[in-house]
Amino acid sequence: MAVLQLREALRAAMWEEMERDPNVFLIGEEVAEYNGAYKVSQGMLDHFGAKRVIDSPISEAGFSGLGVGAAMMGLRPIIEFMTWNFSMVAADQILSNAARIRYMSGGQYSIPIVFRGPNGSAGQLGATHSNSFEFFYANVPGLKVVSISNPDDAKGLLKSAIRDEDPVLFMESEVMYGMKGEVSDHPDYLIPIGKARVGREGKHVTIVTWNKAYWTVMAAAEELAKMGYEAEVIDLRTIRPMDIPTVLQSVRKTNRCVVVDESNPLASIASEVAYRIQAEGFDHLDAPVLRVTNKDVPAPYAKNLIELWVPTVDEIVKACKAVMYAN
Repeated sequence: MAVLQLREALRAAMWEEMERDPNVFLIGEEVAEYNGAYKVSQGMLDHFGAKRVIDSPISEAGFSGLGVGAAMMGLRPIIEFMTWNFSMVAADQILSNAARIRYMSGGQYSIPIVFRGPNGSAGQLGATHSNSFEFFYANVPGLKVVSISNPDDAKGLLKSAIRDEDPVLFMESEVMYGMKGEVSDHPDYLIPIGKARVGREGKHVTIVTWNKAYWTVMAAAEELAKMGYEAEVIDLRTIRPMDIPTVLQSVRKTNRCVVVDESNPLASIASEVAYRIQAEGFDHLDAPVLRVTNKDVPAPYAKNLIELWVPTVDEIVKACKAVMYAN
Protein backbone atom coordinates (compact mmCIF):
# COMPACT_ATOMS: atom_id res chain seq x y z
CA MET A 1 0.00 0.00 0.00
CA ALA A 2 1.09 3.57 -0.66
CA VAL A 3 -0.37 6.90 0.46
CA LEU A 4 -1.25 8.90 -2.66
CA GLN A 5 -3.23 11.96 -3.57
CA LEU A 6 -6.24 11.26 -5.74
CA ARG A 7 -4.47 12.89 -8.72
CA GLU A 8 -1.49 10.60 -8.13
CA ALA A 9 -3.73 7.53 -7.96
CA LEU A 10 -5.28 8.45 -11.31
CA ARG A 11 -1.83 9.01 -12.78
CA ALA A 12 -0.63 5.66 -11.46
CA ALA A 13 -3.59 3.92 -13.10
CA MET A 14 -2.94 5.52 -16.48
CA TRP A 15 0.83 5.06 -16.22
CA GLU A 16 0.56 1.36 -15.40
CA GLU A 17 -1.97 0.70 -18.16
CA MET A 18 0.12 2.60 -20.73
CA GLU A 19 3.16 0.56 -19.72
CA ARG A 20 1.14 -2.64 -20.00
CA ASP A 21 -0.62 -1.89 -23.29
CA PRO A 22 0.96 0.20 -26.10
CA ASN A 23 -2.51 0.86 -27.55
CA VAL A 24 -3.45 3.11 -24.61
CA PHE A 25 -2.95 6.84 -25.12
CA LEU A 26 -4.05 10.08 -23.43
CA ILE A 27 -5.42 13.12 -25.24
CA GLY A 28 -6.94 16.37 -24.02
CA GLU A 29 -6.37 20.04 -23.42
CA GLU A 30 -3.05 20.77 -21.64
CA VAL A 31 -2.44 17.12 -20.69
CA ALA A 32 1.11 17.11 -22.12
CA GLU A 33 3.27 20.24 -22.02
CA TYR A 34 1.43 21.70 -19.00
CA ASN A 35 1.30 18.31 -17.19
CA GLY A 36 -2.49 18.49 -17.01
CA ALA A 37 -4.78 21.26 -15.82
CA TYR A 38 -4.90 19.52 -12.42
CA LYS A 39 -1.44 17.90 -12.74
CA VAL A 40 -2.97 14.44 -13.11
CA SER A 41 -0.73 13.66 -16.10
CA GLN A 42 2.45 15.17 -14.63
CA GLY A 43 5.59 13.55 -16.10
CA MET A 44 3.71 11.40 -18.59
CA LEU A 45 4.79 13.34 -21.69
CA ASP A 46 8.47 12.95 -20.78
CA HIS A 47 8.05 9.23 -20.17
CA PHE A 48 5.69 8.17 -22.97
CA GLY A 49 6.36 10.80 -25.62
CA ALA A 50 4.19 13.07 -27.73
CA LYS A 51 2.56 10.25 -29.73
CA ARG A 52 0.90 8.84 -26.60
CA VAL A 53 0.34 11.96 -24.47
CA ILE A 54 -1.24 14.46 -26.82
CA ASP A 55 -2.18 18.10 -26.34
CA SER A 56 -5.36 18.83 -28.26
CA PRO A 57 -6.88 22.05 -29.56
CA ILE A 58 -9.73 23.52 -27.52
CA SER A 59 -12.24 21.37 -29.37
CA GLU A 60 -13.96 18.72 -27.26
CA ALA A 61 -16.06 17.55 -30.21
CA GLY A 62 -12.92 17.19 -32.31
CA PHE A 63 -10.72 15.19 -29.97
CA SER A 64 -13.63 13.12 -28.65
CA GLY A 65 -14.52 12.15 -32.21
CA LEU A 66 -10.88 11.35 -32.90
CA GLY A 67 -10.90 9.11 -29.83
CA VAL A 68 -14.04 7.26 -30.95
CA GLY A 69 -12.49 6.59 -34.35
CA ALA A 70 -9.23 5.44 -32.76
CA ALA A 71 -11.13 3.07 -30.46
CA MET A 72 -12.98 1.60 -33.46
CA MET A 73 -9.60 0.81 -35.03
CA GLY A 74 -8.25 -1.00 -31.97
CA LEU A 75 -6.59 1.69 -29.87
CA ARG A 76 -7.64 2.48 -26.28
CA PRO A 77 -7.95 6.26 -25.87
CA ILE A 78 -8.25 8.13 -22.58
CA ILE A 79 -10.03 11.42 -23.27
CA GLU A 80 -9.55 14.05 -20.57
CA PHE A 81 -12.10 16.83 -20.23
CA MET A 82 -10.97 19.86 -18.25
CA THR A 83 -14.44 19.61 -16.72
CA TRP A 84 -17.43 17.44 -17.54
CA ASN A 85 -19.35 20.65 -18.19
CA PHE A 86 -17.33 20.95 -21.40
CA SER A 87 -18.40 17.47 -22.48
CA MET A 88 -21.66 19.01 -23.67
CA VAL A 89 -19.74 20.25 -26.70
CA ALA A 90 -18.93 16.60 -27.48
CA ALA A 91 -22.34 15.16 -26.55
CA ASP A 92 -23.05 13.94 -30.09
CA GLN A 93 -19.76 12.02 -30.21
CA ILE A 94 -20.43 10.42 -26.81
CA LEU A 95 -24.17 9.77 -27.06
CA SER A 96 -24.66 9.04 -30.75
CA ASN A 97 -21.33 7.43 -31.60
CA ALA A 98 -19.41 6.02 -28.64
CA ALA A 99 -22.53 4.65 -26.96
CA ARG A 100 -24.20 3.12 -30.02
CA ILE A 101 -21.62 1.98 -32.56
CA ARG A 102 -21.25 -1.52 -31.07
CA TYR A 103 -25.03 -2.01 -31.25
CA MET A 104 -25.52 -0.41 -34.63
CA SER A 105 -22.62 -2.37 -36.16
CA GLY A 106 -23.98 -5.66 -34.89
CA GLY A 107 -20.95 -6.12 -32.68
CA GLN A 108 -18.41 -5.60 -35.48
CA TYR A 109 -16.85 -2.70 -33.56
CA SER A 110 -16.16 -2.27 -29.88
CA ILE A 111 -15.38 1.14 -28.39
CA PRO A 112 -12.78 0.71 -25.62
CA ILE A 113 -12.57 4.39 -24.66
CA VAL A 114 -12.48 6.27 -21.34
CA PHE A 115 -13.75 9.82 -20.99
CA ARG A 116 -12.56 11.28 -17.69
CA GLY A 117 -12.31 14.55 -15.76
CA PRO A 118 -13.77 16.54 -12.83
CA ASN A 119 -17.54 16.59 -12.30
CA GLY A 120 -19.97 18.49 -10.10
CA SER A 121 -19.62 21.66 -8.11
CA ALA A 122 -16.13 22.87 -7.24
CA GLY A 123 -16.98 26.04 -5.37
CA GLN A 124 -17.36 29.50 -6.90
CA LEU A 125 -17.29 28.57 -10.58
CA GLY A 126 -20.76 29.76 -11.54
CA ALA A 127 -23.81 28.00 -12.89
CA THR A 128 -22.22 26.83 -16.16
CA HIS A 129 -19.31 25.04 -14.47
CA SER A 130 -21.06 23.33 -11.56
CA ASN A 131 -23.19 20.56 -13.04
CA SER A 132 -23.18 16.88 -12.05
CA PHE A 133 -23.59 14.70 -15.13
CA GLU A 134 -24.13 11.21 -13.73
CA PHE A 135 -27.89 11.40 -14.37
CA PHE A 136 -27.40 12.69 -17.93
CA TYR A 137 -25.06 10.01 -19.22
CA ALA A 138 -26.38 7.10 -17.14
CA ASN A 139 -29.63 7.42 -19.07
CA VAL A 140 -27.92 6.18 -22.26
CA PRO A 141 -27.59 2.44 -23.01
CA GLY A 142 -24.10 1.55 -24.18
CA LEU A 143 -22.28 3.77 -21.69
CA LYS A 144 -20.84 2.86 -18.30
CA VAL A 145 -20.66 5.63 -15.70
CA VAL A 146 -18.22 5.59 -12.78
CA SER A 147 -18.16 8.31 -10.09
CA ILE A 148 -15.41 7.94 -7.49
CA SER A 149 -14.93 9.24 -3.95
CA ASN A 150 -11.37 8.29 -2.91
CA PRO A 151 -7.85 7.57 -4.22
CA ASP A 152 -7.99 3.78 -3.93
CA ASP A 153 -11.19 3.57 -5.95
CA ALA A 154 -9.72 6.06 -8.42
CA LYS A 155 -6.85 3.73 -9.25
CA GLY A 156 -8.65 0.39 -9.19
CA LEU A 157 -11.68 1.56 -11.13
CA LEU A 158 -9.74 3.61 -13.70
CA LYS A 159 -7.56 0.60 -14.52
CA SER A 160 -10.71 -1.48 -14.99
CA ALA A 161 -12.23 1.27 -17.14
CA ILE A 162 -9.19 1.40 -19.43
CA ARG A 163 -9.35 -2.37 -19.93
CA ASP A 164 -13.10 -2.39 -20.56
CA GLU A 165 -14.36 -3.01 -24.10
CA ASP A 166 -17.14 -0.43 -23.79
CA PRO A 167 -17.12 3.36 -23.32
CA VAL A 168 -16.63 4.30 -19.67
CA LEU A 169 -17.35 7.80 -18.39
CA PHE A 170 -15.14 8.36 -15.37
CA MET A 171 -16.20 11.21 -13.09
CA GLU A 172 -13.86 12.69 -10.51
CA SER A 173 -14.05 15.89 -8.43
CA GLU A 174 -11.90 18.95 -8.78
CA VAL A 175 -11.91 19.58 -5.03
CA MET A 176 -10.66 16.05 -4.26
CA TYR A 177 -7.51 15.92 -6.42
CA GLY A 178 -5.35 16.73 -3.39
CA MET A 179 -7.08 14.20 -1.12
CA LYS A 180 -4.71 11.59 0.29
CA GLY A 181 -5.46 7.96 1.01
CA GLU A 182 -4.00 4.46 1.01
CA VAL A 183 -3.84 2.95 -2.46
CA SER A 184 -2.84 -0.54 -3.53
CA ASP A 185 0.47 -0.64 -5.39
CA HIS A 186 -0.26 -4.02 -7.00
CA PRO A 187 0.29 -3.68 -10.78
CA ASP A 188 -2.92 -5.59 -11.51
CA TYR A 189 -5.08 -3.90 -8.89
CA LEU A 190 -8.57 -3.87 -10.39
CA ILE A 191 -11.89 -2.94 -8.79
CA PRO A 192 -14.81 -4.38 -10.76
CA ILE A 193 -17.10 -1.90 -12.47
CA GLY A 194 -20.64 -2.28 -11.14
CA LYS A 195 -19.88 -3.10 -7.51
CA ALA A 196 -20.78 -0.70 -4.68
CA ARG A 197 -18.78 -0.34 -1.46
CA VAL A 198 -20.00 -0.32 2.12
CA GLY A 199 -18.13 2.68 3.50
CA ARG A 200 -19.52 2.42 7.02
CA GLU A 201 -21.58 -0.29 8.66
CA GLY A 202 -24.67 0.52 10.69
CA LYS A 203 -28.08 -0.77 11.67
CA HIS A 204 -30.49 2.17 11.97
CA VAL A 205 -30.55 3.80 8.51
CA THR A 206 -28.94 3.31 5.09
CA ILE A 207 -27.48 6.32 3.30
CA VAL A 208 -26.65 5.88 -0.39
CA THR A 209 -24.34 8.32 -2.16
CA TRP A 210 -21.24 8.68 -4.42
CA ASN A 211 -18.43 11.05 -5.44
CA LYS A 212 -17.55 13.90 -3.08
CA ALA A 213 -21.01 13.89 -1.44
CA TYR A 214 -19.75 10.69 0.21
CA TRP A 215 -17.64 12.78 2.58
CA THR A 216 -20.58 15.01 3.53
CA VAL A 217 -22.53 11.83 4.26
CA MET A 218 -19.71 10.45 6.41
CA ALA A 219 -19.69 13.68 8.42
CA ALA A 220 -23.46 13.35 8.85
CA ALA A 221 -23.01 9.73 9.99
CA GLU A 222 -20.60 10.96 12.67
CA GLU A 223 -23.22 13.45 13.89
CA LEU A 224 -25.87 10.73 13.97
CA ALA A 225 -23.51 8.48 15.95
CA LYS A 226 -23.27 11.18 18.62
CA MET A 227 -27.06 10.90 18.94
CA GLY A 228 -26.92 7.11 19.25
CA TYR A 229 -27.86 6.22 15.65
CA GLU A 230 -25.58 4.10 13.47
CA ALA A 231 -25.90 4.85 9.76
CA GLU A 232 -24.76 2.41 7.09
CA VAL A 233 -23.15 4.29 4.20
CA ILE A 234 -23.18 2.83 0.68
CA ASP A 235 -20.84 4.36 -1.90
CA LEU A 236 -22.33 3.36 -5.26
CA ARG A 237 -19.04 4.01 -7.13
CA THR A 238 -20.65 2.88 -10.39
CA ILE A 239 -23.82 4.61 -11.50
CA ARG A 240 -24.34 2.47 -14.60
CA PRO A 241 -24.42 -0.48 -14.12
CA MET A 242 -25.85 0.16 -10.64
CA ASP A 243 -25.30 -2.28 -7.77
CA ILE A 244 -28.85 -2.33 -6.41
CA PRO A 245 -28.37 -5.74 -4.68
CA THR A 246 -25.84 -4.20 -2.25
CA VAL A 247 -28.27 -1.34 -1.52
CA LEU A 248 -31.15 -3.76 -0.94
CA GLN A 249 -29.02 -5.93 1.33
CA SER A 250 -28.40 -2.87 3.52
CA VAL A 251 -32.05 -1.78 3.45
CA ARG A 252 -33.14 -5.26 4.55
CA LYS A 253 -31.00 -4.68 7.63
CA THR A 254 -31.88 -1.06 8.45
CA ASN A 255 -35.41 -0.84 6.96
CA ARG A 256 -34.84 2.83 6.14
CA CYS A 257 -32.97 4.74 3.43
CA VAL A 258 -31.86 8.24 2.49
CA VAL A 259 -30.23 8.95 -0.89
CA VAL A 260 -27.82 11.89 -1.12
CA ASP A 261 -27.27 13.14 -4.65
CA GLU A 262 -25.26 16.27 -5.51
CA SER A 263 -27.50 16.97 -8.50
CA ASN A 264 -30.90 18.48 -9.22
CA PRO A 265 -33.88 16.49 -7.89
CA LEU A 266 -35.93 15.96 -11.06
CA ALA A 267 -35.03 12.76 -12.98
CA SER A 268 -31.97 12.29 -10.79
CA ILE A 269 -29.95 9.21 -9.88
CA ALA A 270 -31.52 9.57 -6.41
CA SER A 271 -34.92 9.19 -8.07
CA GLU A 272 -33.81 5.93 -9.72
CA VAL A 273 -32.34 4.52 -6.49
CA ALA A 274 -35.50 5.37 -4.57
CA TYR A 275 -37.67 3.74 -7.24
CA ARG A 276 -35.58 0.57 -7.32
CA ILE A 277 -35.72 0.23 -3.53
CA GLN A 278 -39.51 0.57 -3.39
CA ALA A 279 -39.94 -1.73 -6.42
CA GLU A 280 -37.62 -4.49 -5.22
CA GLY A 281 -37.49 -4.00 -1.45
CA PHE A 282 -40.84 -2.48 -0.48
CA ASP A 283 -41.63 -5.11 2.14
CA HIS A 284 -38.46 -4.25 4.04
CA LEU A 285 -39.19 -0.53 4.34
CA ASP A 286 -40.50 0.96 7.57
CA ALA A 287 -40.53 4.49 6.13
CA PRO A 288 -40.56 6.20 2.73
CA VAL A 289 -37.19 6.63 1.02
CA LEU A 290 -36.10 10.27 1.24
CA ARG A 291 -33.74 12.20 -1.01
CA VAL A 292 -31.32 15.01 -0.23
CA THR A 293 -30.24 16.78 -3.42
CA ASN A 294 -29.06 20.13 -4.69
CA LYS A 295 -31.63 22.88 -4.59
CA ASP A 296 -33.57 22.99 -7.85
CA VAL A 297 -32.00 26.21 -9.14
CA PRO A 298 -28.87 27.02 -11.16
CA ALA A 299 -25.69 26.97 -9.10
CA PRO A 300 -25.16 30.30 -7.33
CA TYR A 301 -21.78 32.03 -7.31
CA ALA A 302 -21.71 33.50 -3.80
CA LYS A 303 -19.80 31.25 -1.39
CA ASN A 304 -22.46 31.28 1.32
CA LEU A 305 -25.18 30.41 -1.20
CA ILE A 306 -23.31 27.59 -2.91
CA GLU A 307 -22.69 26.00 0.48
CA LEU A 308 -26.46 25.93 0.95
CA TRP A 309 -27.16 24.83 -2.64
CA VAL A 310 -25.46 21.42 -2.26
CA PRO A 311 -26.59 18.81 0.31
CA THR A 312 -25.48 19.76 3.82
CA VAL A 313 -24.70 17.71 6.92
CA ASP A 314 -27.71 19.21 8.71
CA GLU A 315 -30.07 18.29 5.85
CA ILE A 316 -28.80 14.71 5.77
CA VAL A 317 -29.12 14.33 9.54
CA LYS A 318 -32.65 15.76 9.40
CA ALA A 319 -33.67 13.34 6.62
CA CYS A 320 -32.21 10.37 8.50
CA LYS A 321 -34.05 11.32 11.68
CA ALA A 322 -37.25 11.70 9.68
CA VAL A 323 -37.09 8.13 8.28
CA MET A 324 -36.25 6.84 11.77
CA TYR A 325 -39.17 8.82 13.24
CA ALA A 326 -36.70 10.31 15.70
CA ASN A 327 -37.22 13.69 17.34
